[in-house]
Amino acid sequence: MNNTLIVIIGPTAIGKTSLSISLAKHFDCAIVSADSRQFYKEMSIGTAAPSLEELSQAPHHFIQHKSINDIYTVGDFEKDTLEKLDSLFTNNKYAILVGGSGLYVNAVTKGLDNFPEIDPEIRKRLQEAYKNFGMEHLQNQLKNLDLEYYNKVDLQNTHRVMRALEVSLSSGKPYSSFLTTPKKKRPFNIIKIGLTADREMIYNRINLRVDQMVEEGLIDEVKSLYEFKSLNALNTVGYKELFNYLDGSWDLDFAISEIKKNTRRFAKRQLTWFRKDPEIEWFDYQKDVQAIVHYINKKSP
Repeated sequence: MNNTLIVIIGPTAIGKTSLSISLAKHFDCAIVSADSRQFYKEMSIGTAAPSLEELSQAPHHFIQHKSINDIYTVGDFEKDTLEKLDSLFTNNKYAILVGGSGLYVNAVTKGLDNFPEIDPEIRKRLQEAYKNFGMEHLQNQLKNLDLEYYNKVDLQNTHRVMRALEVSLSSGKPYSSFLTTPKKKRPFNIIKIGLTADREMIYNRINLRVDQMVEEGLIDEVKSLYEFKSLNALNTVGYKELFNYLDGSWDLDFAISEIKKNTRRFAKRQLTWFRKDPEIEWFDYQKDVQAIVHYINKKSP
């Protein structure tokens, strides 16, 4: 296995995009995004997708390649990414995977558990239940069907709660019973780089980024998506808060403060997820890129 996948992870707003571009230039390789929010072409500002200038500096894949109307699962992403890596590794021994979506990173590096096929009718019914009765209804349903998973899942993550319900209802078995499959071996080496900072710095960077998003036109972007607000892709930080503002439920200052608060909470959950992985080598977000290059060269075959 002479090919190496460099994985760059860390909380939101920590500088993953900048580091990935620097490393892509050094190793003359491509970048694959594992940020599940940046897949959607209609959601640019609120997901902090790379700018046109950033995209021009290195080849990027899986940035804004889907529509919010598309159903695109983590299983689809695993399949697409492994196929893309096969292609990329024919020309270069390195490729970079970057993103803060831990489940999507794990899908590529470790493989997914083997879940049953989902009945489309069940998926449709759950989406309607969410639209009509809200998140608490789905949470209670999960509690009844799979208490073990209910006690450890992020109950505010609509996608994960709905996914667990889809599997439980389609199979007749608790979702948690499918989480014991041995992980898959990949035909390439994996080097994981984590970026971090002290909590105050992370939170300051998040607050600054939200302010920048607003200046760049986030409110107009959300207005353009208002009619689609019930779609799962849009039930995410930065959008759902501004939908409340557009509904007249919140004033703008409060909505923006809630985006900052919920993004900080999201970053905390990201770090909790990634800290469980002993394979990650952590670097301060201001660490000199050459020090990270040296580490990668040392770990590469």
